[in-house]
Amino acid sequence: MKKGKAYRESLTLFDRQKQYESGEALALVLQTAKSKFDETIEVHCKLGVDPRHADQQVRGVVVLPHGTGKTLRVLVITKGVKADEAVAAGADIVGAEEIVQKIQGGWFDFDVCVTTPDMMGLVGRLGKVLGPKGLMPNPKSGTVTMDVAKAIKEIKAGKVEYRVDKTAIVHCPIGKKSFGQEKLQDNFNTLMEAIVKAKPVAAKGIYLRSLNVASTMGPGIKVSYKI
Repeated sequence: MKKGKAYRESLTLFDRQKQYESGEALALVLQTAKSKFDETIEVHCKLGVDPRHADQQVRGVVVLPHGTGKTLRVLVITKGVKADEAVAAGADIVGAEEIVQKIQGGWFDFDVCVTTPDMMGLVGRLGKVLGPKGLMPNPKSGTVTMDVAKAIKEIKAGKVEYRVDKTAIVHCPIGKKSFGQEKLQDNFNTLMEAIVKAKPVAAKGIYLRSLNVASTMGPGIKVSYKI
């Protein structure tokens, strides 16, 4: 696929084979984010795990100090007092059976789904449609909880979920181009500390195989990261 002029120009700004210290890499990413819109800056991390094995899964959540720069629409599936708490905490959509039916009908106008444990019998029916989209509530990500107010506030404050995909790579946003290098560095450090801490006991050999940072439309820049 032929790359655009701006992308080709970005490639001249750095050595594609070199691994840069994180600060230098982030500075280069900001230089290569040439689009007119506020590009998202992402981390792509190849891990030395085998995702086919349950004991080598890498998944968790972390609250980035400066958020992600994106306003997330939070859906809460619950009833009664917990529904009132969700509304008070700033949930964008709150409902129960009617919401489940709406999702089953193909509605997905939300970014994060939170539910209470007592509703999982109902929400479990949505596994086949929410799972592939990464929207299925999960206790490990803090989205199946009785403390819905806390979950909503953390999500709105910049909580992100990181999880290894089938190719053993973690893809995660750390903010927007407009954040500047200092805020991106804080978010990068927080995310990487969480990923390193989440190393499975069953993982053998080199854990962090490769690490890249990139903007939405820009090239990946290799990062040297010591663990």
